[in-house]
Amino acid sequence: MALTRKPLTIFLGIVFFAFTPYTAYPQATSRTCSGQAGETPGPACLVAHRDLGALPERPLYWSIYTFADAHAAERASPPHGAIVHAFGQVWLFSVGDQGRELEGGRHLADVGPLPIEAAAQGDFSAEYLKSTFTSGMTAPVHVHSGPEAFYAISGGSCLETPEGIQVARGAGHSLMVRGGPPMLLMAIGQDTRQGFALILHGEGSPPTTLTSGWAPKGLCPKD
Repeated sequence: MALTRKPLTIFLGIVFFAFTPYTAYPQATSRTCSGQAGETPGPACLVAHRDLGALPERPLYWSIYTFADAHAAERASPPHGAIVHAFGQVWLFSVGDQGRELEGGRHLADVGPLPIEAAAQGDFSAEYLKSTFTSGMTAPVHVHSGPEAFYAISGGSCLETPEGIQVARGAGHSLMVRGGPPMLLMAIGQDTRQGFALILHGEGSPPTTLTSGWAPKGLCPKD
């Protein structure tokens, strides 16, 4: 998600939030994280943006690490790595081959291979977001121009698209969806869901667009 947004997109997000019958927040917003944004229940916010250039033609993964401090993360970071302070920890995110152990870090997960279209060309960017959703909280229906991946550190997730639902629960779970189809993300279960999202998008393509062209069927479990 670029740091600027078309006014119409922002306006639609505000309208959706104001008139949705239960609490709903944009999955990707124009705002960067500040203060406790993303760590108390509410909208997702942008923690990092990285320009990746052309993507190599091989399976790619979102590698996730934690470090004791930012200096250690900076020493170990690959060229396009993103260092993020969130949820009381220092995180390092990167997109590339499956991760390996890095000095001073703990390798938590490789989410992938990311569902990137085989014909994808040109330069790409990575948007990293964080969010906290209480049970039943959702993002409004939206589409992405490229794949999205989720990594949760607590709670449960349900992702509904026209193709059905994906459900995962517990610390360290992940979900992925290809670019294109409309989607709705819901927090499920009794525990608060905290986690991150990665959106990959090509140069000149908006990472996230709200849409009213599809209505979820309510397939996600309520608990």
